[in-house]
Amino acid sequence: MTTEELQNSIHAIEVLFEHAKYEEAISLSKQLIADSFVNSNTSQSVKIHTLLGNIFEVISKFTEALQQYNKALDIHKNHDNRFGIADCLSNIGNVYDSLSEYLPSIQHHQDSLYISKEINYTKGIARSLGNIGIVYLNLSDYLTALQYFEEALSLAEQHKITDVIAINLGNIGNVFRHLKEYPKAIEYYKKALEINNQLQKFDGSAINLGNLGIVNYYQHEYELALEYYKRAVAIKEEHGLRHSIAFNLSNIGNVYFSLEDYSKALEYYQQALAINKEFSDKRGIGFNLKNLAFVYYYLDNEEQSIDFVNQSWKIANELQDHLLEMECLELYSKLYEKKEDFEQAIHYYKRYIELKNTINSEETKYNAILFDQKRLIKEDEKSRILQLARFQEQEKIFHKILPVSIANRLIEGETTIADSFDNVSIFFSEIVGFNEISSNTPPSEVVETLNTIFSSFDRIGAKYGIEKIKTIGDIYMAVCGVPVAMDDHLERSAHFAVEVIDMLSQIPIGDSFRKLQLRIGLHCGTVVAGIIGERKFAYDIWGDAVNIASRLESNSEVGRIHISEQFAKSIKQHQEFSIIPRGEINIKGKGSMNTFWLEKAK
Repeated sequence: MTTEELQNSIHAIEVLFEHAKYEEAISLSKQLIADSFVNSNTSQSVKIHTLLGNIFEVISKFTEALQQYNKALDIHKNHDNRFGIADCLSNIGNVYDSLSEYLPSIQHHQDSLYISKEINYTKGIARSLGNIGIVYLNLSDYLTALQYFEEALSLAEQHKITDVIAINLGNIGNVFRHLKEYPKAIEYYKKALEINNQLQKFDGSAINLGNLGIVNYYQHEYELALEYYKRAVAIKEEHGLRHSIAFNLSNIGNVYFSLEDYSKALEYYQQALAINKEFSDKRGIGFNLKNLAFVYYYLDNEEQSIDFVNQSWKIANELQDHLLEMECLELYSKLYEKKEDFEQAIHYYKRYIELKNTINSEETKYNAILFDQKRLIKEDEKSRILQLARFQEQEKIFHKILPVSIANRLIEGETTIADSFDNVSIFFSEIVGFNEISSNTPPSEVVETLNTIFSSFDRIGAKYGIEKIKTIGDIYMAVCGVPVAMDDHLERSAHFAVEVIDMLSQIPIGDSFRKLQLRIGLHCGTVVAGIIGERKFAYDIWGDAVNIASRLESNSEVGRIHISEQFAKSIKQHQEFSIIPRGEINIKGKGSMNTFWLEKAK
């Protein structure tokens, strides 16, 4: 299989998924995963696992969905793809939400949110905030859900992420719908609809139209409800979203049923049933059979009504769907009452009441479980916030001690850090005369002066991407090109050296130290860099280039920058610097070397 063939196959899965050809999409996905070429192609392999997870999630095979998302997560972790990790955590959180396992759902979304914030993944942040809001909506904690949706919306608006804006406007509409604040719900659904129309997000537009239909139906605005439902159906039919039309068709049937237009209700329930059967939606089939049974009851066609309610009852039993069972029992009671078989009518009515009470009891238990889950989530959230605050403070300190990239590698569990860098610049400086003055100066003034000088070094170094390695007394050692390689390390380190010499005469230090001057050595070459120590970490560099830079500093002169011939040859094309020959000098351990002075061009 070629890369092009693989990409075509993945596109085929996406098309099958979009058109609800789930079994075919699953079969093709599994064929690809079994192919060794696919497994060697990391980016495509992770895409297939994610797609397969999406498919299993849509068809409610949640265990399989979790397996696929976790496989994708492992691949992203192995390649340190933090964007992919954040996305997978979000997908896993959504599955747990569908399983009503709200604590692990929140935890995965919060982990995704933390990583997204850490890598400045704005869309990931907004998505995670919205997903957390959905969990709270499902927990009936509407105020908290609204807070998360509004935060996600604000971030999406700030960064003009229009599809996320539309999603969260719709979510806010859902909150107001649950709160029965229907005018506010309509306001947000219409805003979401307008954006989805502009983006040509047809599925999103259809969802918003369907929600507008539901709200108007609740308000007994039946003509408006019909208008919105029919527009949703038209969009779905036009754009091949047939698999999700049944819900809207059934809702149209409900409106006509409420209007007592039973012939129209019959027409739409039959259309919905046909689509349910086409896509093997057993629950949908059961409910639309029940709907048809009720219509035939009111049309006085008892034979048809009994036939359809019997079919619905069988499915309700298979699915153990108490709500569908209850509605079937209610109709059985009505049918026997119409036949004047009052004994059977009372029998089924009693069963209907018993099941209704059972459902209410189960709902009470479920609400108690939800309440307990909300309590656990709040406790977990408080604990996570406290742990995160502590971790962030520790991380800040860690980043002050070590280069950020190195600190992050240690945080993520890397135990041995040793890297080779072929082309870097090494800087050494010494404050000439500092020790002599220090011997006759109060210790507090000595420390304060040294801190002032080296803090100024640090600020200038940050400007040029210079990494301080360490200070030893009045010696300052730094490198450019480690741990992040830089093509212009020579120019950066030269600018740094020139500026620190100028800086020493300008910073506010005590009179005793006014006449201090620097002696600097600069060299370029190959070094090894890594972490040493177990209890107290130190990031250091080693190599012959380091020794030469140190010798150049010790053989330099006051107020001057002493550079090697190698450094001079590499920097000479930069006209902002002057290179002045010094001649040959004896460097301990290296013998005679031709060296130069570096100055700022006049």
